[in-house]
Order: sequence, then structure tokens, then C-alpha cells
Amino acid sequence: MGWELQRALAPLGEVVALSAASVDFCGDLSRPDALAQTVRTVQPDVIVNAAAHTAVDRAESEPERARLVNATAPGMLAEEAARLGALLVHYSTDYVFDGSGERAWCEDDATGPLNVYGQTKLEGEQRIVASGCRHLLFRTSWVYAARGGNFAKTMLRLASEREALSVINDQFGAPTGADLLADVTAHAIRAVQGHDDLLGTYHLVAGGVTTWFDYARHVIGFAQGQGKALRAGVEAVQPVATSAFPTAARRPANSRMDTRKLQGAFGLSLPDWRLGVERMLTEVLG
Repeated sequence: MGWELQRALAPLGEVVALSAASVDFCGDLSRPDALAQTVRTVQPDVIVNAAAHTAVDRAESEPERARLVNATAPGMLAEEAARLGALLVHYSTDYVFDGSGERAWCEDDATGPLNVYGQTKLEGEQRIVASGCRHLLFRTSWVYAARGGNFAKTMLRLASEREALSVINDQFGAPTGADLLADVTAHAIRAVQGHDDLLGTYHLVAGGVTTWFDYARHVIGFAQGQGKALRAGVEAVQPVATSAFPTAARRPANSRMDTRKLQGAFGLSLPDWRLGVERMLTEVLG
């Protein structure tokens, strides 16, 4: 996500990109005080936080670290943004909801996270709002990128090693590319200049809905169509329930997100999830 943001935000002005390994300035969200000092030194017009503790199962065994990174640090960034009058852009998750029902979640629906990750991300949202800073808060889900590991790459690796795959078929959502998130972020930052009525919380995911099972089948089918040799083809992918793969953290079954608020506010049309996945696969397979 950070890589894509550097590309998308570059035309808007000077980008100071930080990471946990940064030397000149602190970009480590596990050090909120040092992070605050970085903001005071740089004095940015816009702060974009693309970092989080996203190891959902590990968060169950290290809740304090997850809270430090997902709640305390964003809260600190928000306080510093409020002092500067800067805009804070922050990313949250569908995991703030309980995953019940089949209707797509709207921004003002009641929250009810099922796990530590979701609880700490929700707390981060609440601290940002409470700070009173100018903010754009984007809730997203099932994020992937061509760089680094992702579900599609894992499926391709397993399909090359095995003759059959079992994939969860009772969780629903929309795979969303980091490139789409970054491009919409850049567009929104431009749009809110002089228009504080556009600030607030938005749901941002690709169009359409699928399951991990159908996602896997689409990935494998597309790869085979591009000439990729695999031991397990589309017909060798079998659907299973979430209960077939016990995990430390409970996952929401319904990650559908209603994006009408975002599309209406910013005049956008969010492409179907397949388009982004196929674009990513073309790059990976090339």
C-alpha cells in the first residue's frame, strides 16, 4: 500500500515516505512519541497512514502491541494533525463489523468486531474522530498488491504443488487492489481541498462480491489462460466451510461494503474486483 501511495501521491506535492526502518525520521508506529516528533519536525499538510498491525491471528496473542499500532499511534497522529491543521488519511477495515447478515455494510451501521484486530482498528477510528482533526477514514477489505505476498500468489503456488485445493466458500467480500486504494486516495485528497463537507468516513472496496473459493477459481482459470502450467486446475478447487480451517481469530462471514457514499461524494465509479485482480496477475505472471 505504501509503495502504491508513493506513486499516486507524487503529483500532489513532495512526499516524505517513512517506514519502521527509516533513519532520518521515525516511521515506526510502535513508537508513538517519536512518531509525533516526526510530524512536528516535517509539518506536513497531509498525513497518510498506510501502516497497521494486520497479523489478525497473532493479534490475539499480542493485543497490547496491536492496540499500540492500530489505536494509540493513529490517535497520536490525529492529535498532531489537529495541532497543525493537517489532513489525516487513515485506512480501516470491514473487521470493525461483526460480519452478520448478507447486506453490504454502510458507514453508519453499528460496529461489533469479532477479534482483537477489529477491536483495535475500531479504537483507532474512534481516537481519530475524537481528536477533531480533519480526516478521511477509508474502510476497506481483502487488500492485495502485486508486490509482496497475497492470496492469489498463494493459490498459484499451491496449485503448482498440489493436485487439489480446498478453499473457504462462506465468507463474502471484494478483493481490492492497493493501486485502486492509492488512486482513490489521491483523488479524494484533491477533492477535499476547500471542501471540508467531504471529510469523514467512507467505505472503499472494488465493485462486485465473491468468496475466497470463487476468487481462487478465477485466479487459477486466468493463470491457465495465460499459459501457466498448474497441477490443480479450476475443477480441482473444492469449496469448504470456514470451520474447516480453525484460526485463533474469528473471521467475519459478511465483508460486503456499501460504497455508494464514496462514489456519490467524489464522483467515482469503482471497477469490478476481477479487473484489478487480472491486472495484478498479468504483472505477476509476466
